[in-house]
Amino acid sequence: QVQLVESGGGSVEAGGSLRLSCAASESTSNLYCMGWFRQAPGKEREGVASLNSYYSPYGSFYANSVKGRFTISKDNAKNTLYLQMNSLTPEDTAMYYCAARRSEYCLLESLKDATYRGQGTQVTVSS
Repeated sequence: QVQLVESGGGSVEAGGSLRLSCAASESTSNLYCMGWFRQAPGKEREGVASLNSYYSPYGSFYANSVKGRFTISKDNAKNTLYLQMNSLTPEDTAMYYCAARRSEYCLLESLKDATYRGQGTQVTVSS
């Protein structure tokens, strides 16, 4: 069983930045699909960003709502997944969850049902 632990959430003003981290309990080189999804109060869970390392070069994918503002990356040496979030808006306020699976199946909408999911870290953006 892979444990995923998120960190880096917090409260920021609109226009600010945060970097989320997701530490995995085993080598992330074996977790071909890793990503982030979020859930705001009263809303459906939404896939935010995914990184597919099954193929070379890696493929990264983003929800339209965050494209150009968020960047997903992975450091296999540290077994950690990151999400750099810039130009944050109040609409980005949500609980952010890390997700992973060992297969190459990595559609954004599938992250919320991934084999391994963390407990989440809260991001709050004030106007």
